[in-house]
Amino acid sequence: MACLSRRALLAASTALAACGTARAASRPAGPHPIRIDGGPPKAPVRPVREMYYGQLVTDPYRWMESEDAEWRAYVRAEGDYARAVLDKIPGRDKLAAAIDKNSKAVTSVDMLQIAGPHIFTQRRPPDADIGRLYVRDGLSGTDRLLIDPEHFSEPGTHAALDWWAASPDGASVAFGISQGGSEHSVLHVLATATGAVSPLAITRTDDANPSWLPDSSGFFYNRYQDVPADNLHYEENSSAWLHLLGSDPARDIRLIGPGIENGIPLTPIDEPAIVATPGSDILIAQISSGVQNEVSLFMASLQDTLAGKPAWTRICGPADQVTDFTVRGTEIFLLTHKHASHYRVLKMSAGNPQLFTAKMVVPQSRAIIQTLAAAQDGIYLLDLDAGLGRLRRLGMDGKVTELKLPFAGAIDTDSFYADTLHAGAWFQLQGWVRPPVICQAHADGRVSETNLAPQPDIDVAPYTSKEILAPARDGARVPLSVIYRKGLQRNGNATLLMEAYGAYGITLDPSFMARWLPFLDEGAVFAVAHVRGGGELGEDWHLAGQKAAKYHSWQDAEDCALHLIRLGYTSHRSLGVVGGSAGGITVGRLMTERPELAAVVVSLVGVSDPLRSEFSPNGPPNIPEFGSVKTERGFHDLFAMDAYQHVHNGVDYPSVLLTTGLHDPRVSPWEATKMTARLQAATASKNPVLLRVEADAGHGFGSTRAQRVQETTDVMAFTLWRTGHAGFQPPG
Repeated sequence: MACLSRRALLAASTALAACGTARAASRPAGPHPIRIDGGPPKAPVRPVREMYYGQLVTDPYRWMESEDAEWRAYVRAEGDYARAVLDKIPGRDKLAAAIDKNSKAVTSVDMLQIAGPHIFTQRRPPDADIGRLYVRDGLSGTDRLLIDPEHFSEPGTHAALDWWAASPDGASVAFGISQGGSEHSVLHVLATATGAVSPLAITRTDDANPSWLPDSSGFFYNRYQDVPADNLHYEENSSAWLHLLGSDPARDIRLIGPGIENGIPLTPIDEPAIVATPGSDILIAQISSGVQNEVSLFMASLQDTLAGKPAWTRICGPADQVTDFTVRGTEIFLLTHKHASHYRVLKMSAGNPQLFTAKMVVPQSRAIIQTLAAAQDGIYLLDLDAGLGRLRRLGMDGKVTELKLPFAGAIDTDSFYADTLHAGAWFQLQGWVRPPVICQAHADGRVSETNLAPQPDIDVAPYTSKEILAPARDGARVPLSVIYRKGLQRNGNATLLMEAYGAYGITLDPSFMARWLPFLDEGAVFAVAHVRGGGELGEDWHLAGQKAAKYHSWQDAEDCALHLIRLGYTSHRSLGVVGGSAGGITVGRLMTERPELAAVVVSLVGVSDPLRSEFSPNGPPNIPEFGSVKTERGFHDLFAMDAYQHVHNGVDYPSVLLTTGLHDPRVSPWEATKMTARLQAATASKNPVLLRVEADAGHGFGSTRAQRVQETTDVMAFTLWRTGHAGFQPPG
């Protein structure tokens, strides 16, 4: 299982896909303006001045954090203005049609599980606007719709399937539904045979992580405390519960949480989850401290727990740097980066679950072990090696064997599945210009492609990708992916959009998305800078872009951009950079440190004011990654990475597109509105600063296909317009 909580500011990663006819990049003198009567709204300036450890900090738009009626009117006006401008970009409608066509050609599979005789898959077929849950009996079976979130939609909004878990016998499914992209899940249970949903509805299960009892009679789950979702402390003081099927949820048993004396110490941001394993009496309590990857683990007997007398034994704490685990029988396998930046695997016996007794069974190597899962025939290891996925198996005899994949590509960690009731493993394999395939690893070492992800009718032959290394100013070598249409002339004229993220140790793996290929068909280039703060080169790479070292993230992005320019892929006037979520820090500070570097900056639901993020509901859980203003060191780190605080009057800032979803539970919408107002007031250039607003969306999880198509269209059209790309210029 993956130990990273959903509370992390996950990347809204942009990847590629589609087909078309290439157009040679042509470059007019510069982008033509689009004028809207009245211009953008003017936000009132009401400075708040505070002294932090001897440093005066001025916040001109602090009032926006209240998100009151005045703020709502302002954000509505900004959104209306942005919509008016974006809709006037020539070529936008044609681009939208191409993106929509390609999006409908792809069946996306997000997650799968084998349970009983069934194969469950969460997928969005071409005729659907949002992901659904399907079930079939074996690979040769016929898919049957089990959960359609649209049936749960409330008036004026849309519903999304946030998470789900089938019982080991496959007879039941626990699942979470939220409204409007809010991710505020309500837990339900249905019967697989009939699709009937029980009356059960448990609120505040945003991060439920349900784990079924081995006999399928109930499940453990996490639940947030009973306060409103917009309360600063909503995500704090959560508890782990046990629900038995058919019982009143009011009688659910709270096993781990604040006030329970059981030898498991908790802080407010700690999130407990209890994990059971079929065929084992071992229960593991996983304690995640906010978004920190390193967890605390405790063990108890399932039998004792069901009898009401669990005795928890500590296995490890955050200092032991364990990030993942799996259980088989009486054996516990731990994934750790202690003394191993690329990770290693330890094994211990449940009879003596002390870390000093653990034996190393898989040493670290060149490849980075991302996760592991127990199966009947061994422990499957998912690796990342130079940007490509690898699959290995630790056999029952203790030998490690690499399995040959059908093609070179990336393995999606969310789709990686194995369990102790079945031999083998399942996973999704894809590339930048290769559609995803669901593969099955067999006990005999074969890996076969399945029919679970129908292949789109898209010709990918015209496209290619290249992996290069960009030199950073301090001598580091930053991995850089470049995706384009074959025959590209590297004369510096092509529009290039470079994505950068760099947080939590998250990797931006190759991902095929059909809606981005029309951008390449315009002769444009897409690139991904795998900057420090991510996990592409191991835990050391992550730590090198965290807290006091966070500056490496945006400086790596700057150095990658300069390398692309040197290689002739683009030029300063043709360059755009995009970052989503925590990637807003990276592109925001790139812009404020080097405003002349790029012509376009796009921040998708981005963090722009981390100095104040701590004072939002998702702020405290993120302290382990970014720090806290409550310490002097933390303040200086946060101030250094705060793009909002580094905007200065009279600077020629580039064209900027910011986005927000009004139901965003991860990055509060006031961050985007404060940054928009500050840039509009400060810039000395005539370049537009737009705030794109989604009223019925959040952080992007739970957005519909149509919403994603429209957002992608706006990002592409804005980038092509502001880099002077022919065909996207208004008359003038």
